[in-house]
Amino acid sequence: MRTNKEWMSISDMMAGLMMVFMFVAIVFMVSTEREKAAMREIALTYERSKTALRQQLEDEFKNDLERWGAEILDDATIRFKEPDVLFARSSARINDDFRAILDDFFPRYVAVLSSPQFKSEIDELRIEGHTSSIWRQKSTPEQAYLENARLSQDRSLSVLNYVYLLPAIEAERGWLTEVIRANGVSYAKRLFDDRGIEDLARSRRVEFRVVTKAEEKIYTILEAANGEQ
Repeated sequence: MRTNKEWMSISDMMAGLMMVFMFVAIVFMVSTEREKAAMREIALTYERSKTALRQQLEDEFKNDLERWGAEILDDATIRFKEPDVLFARSSARINDDFRAILDDFFPRYVAVLSSPQFKSEIDELRIEGHTSSIWRQKSTPEQAYLENARLSQDRSLSVLNYVYLLPAIEAERGWLTEVIRANGVSYAKRLFDDRGIEDLARSRRVEFRVVTKAEEKIYTILEAANGEQ
């Protein structure tokens, strides 16, 4: 009889544990579905915002991109892709032609970004300097990467220093102080041709990239979800 009571006690305990496990699983699924729904909504907001921004930039600069040697990417990044126009070789000194382009481009760019439609949604405006993987002969891969990291950072800072002090953006300088950044990327994001060979000229570029608050929200949700696992 005692054995039966012990067996009933163990059975009751197992049933109780199963209920606990089921409850935990249900809570987890609800939480996951909420996170998925939140991410879907944020992703839609991000897509709509980037599409609208890209269209505004296309309208603003459609007559200028070719003569500037620039293009607008699908995510609304503006890429200046003529290395001989941008800087002296292996130098962070901005060429006169690129200064003239920045004088024209940047105030108009800021006017679009700081419009009521986009301003409150912008988390960062990144000026990115990119290089090819080439450095001096006989340099090791490690030396080439670090030297290009230094060069790309110096170049992005040179551009930031120049555009930040333009008189034409004085009214928005306070806002730019909060969002503008200079990032040297070295050759971490090289560009390749159709054969998979690095395109050295196209890899040497400057990009103006907008990061929206929607992107930051997605990262926050992902980090929280990873922290719970």
